[in-house]
Amino acid sequence: MPPNRREFLKSAGIAGTALIANRLGDAPVLAQSDEQSIIKMAQTEVLEIGYEEHGDAGASPVILLHGFPYDVRSFDGVVPPLVQAGYRILVPYLRGYGPTRLRDLSLPRMAEQAAIAQDLIDFADGLGLEQFAVAGFDWGNRAACIAAILYPERIKAQVAIGGYSVQNTLVPGGPAPAALESMLWYQWYFNTDRGVEGLSSNRHDIIRHLWNTWSPQWNYSDEDYQRSAPSFDNPDFVDMVIHSYRHRHVNAPGEERFLEIERRLALRPRINVPAIVLRAADSGFGAPSANPAGDEAS
Repeated sequence: MPPNRREFLKSAGIAGTALIANRLGDAPVLAQSDEQSIIKMAQTEVLEIGYEEHGDAGASPVILLHGFPYDVRSFDGVVPPLVQAGYRILVPYLRGYGPTRLRDLSLPRMAEQAAIAQDLIDFADGLGLEQFAVAGFDWGNRAACIAAILYPERIKAQVAIGGYSVQNTLVPGGPAPAALESMLWYQWYFNTDRGVEGLSSNRHDIIRHLWNTWSPQWNYSDEDYQRSAPSFDNPDFVDMVIHSYRHRHVNAPGEERFLEIERRLALRPRINVPAIVLRAADSGFGAPSANPAGDEAS
């Protein structure tokens, strides 16, 4: 019998905790599996999505979504306990990462929040999954939040690593305190021509600097980085990243098919599926609030 929702939420909490532990250095040796070298491909209308699969193919599915600038290796310490708990684990590479490619090479390389959320649903459709649970961080968390808003009947439960992350991409945000603005330097950088050139020429230097500053207690090795590094050599990586950070700051147009969805998301609708919110205690962006009211309201 598939695990019930209560059992999933308990295991999903373990998954999110394991991910944060890996990122903060509590588990610096990432768990490895022979299955991790086997990349499968899922066909959707827009993408060929590379993914790794673990566990019993007939078990209840859990999809794990990485963010920028990481890849599926972020979940190496999460997969084994979830498989042991009896779940089918699916870990896709987002658009612009690893083996994932646009099927039509003439299409523009665009990665707005609505597109990544639709990729999640399309991925599930491509695998014939009517319902699934999902956990994600950064871009992956945003995709999961939006999918839960737009397709609540598809999402059994969600682990939101970082909290509610839906953006208003219609109205430019105002200036933030100087300390926060400085932490977001990479976003302003990517909105310049120099940033495009820098990410193209120095992507691995930039990525490792972000890893170091975002997770100051995470003591990863060169070997750890090299396991993820090929994902950032995807030929679409730079264009997808640049579009994502320009679109969210209203400096680049999105896809026409998502105009109405972005208008809806700009209202920051509530998520009404069972959810656990996890936040990193030791983050380069500062400690999270001890008051959960903000997360509970969304």
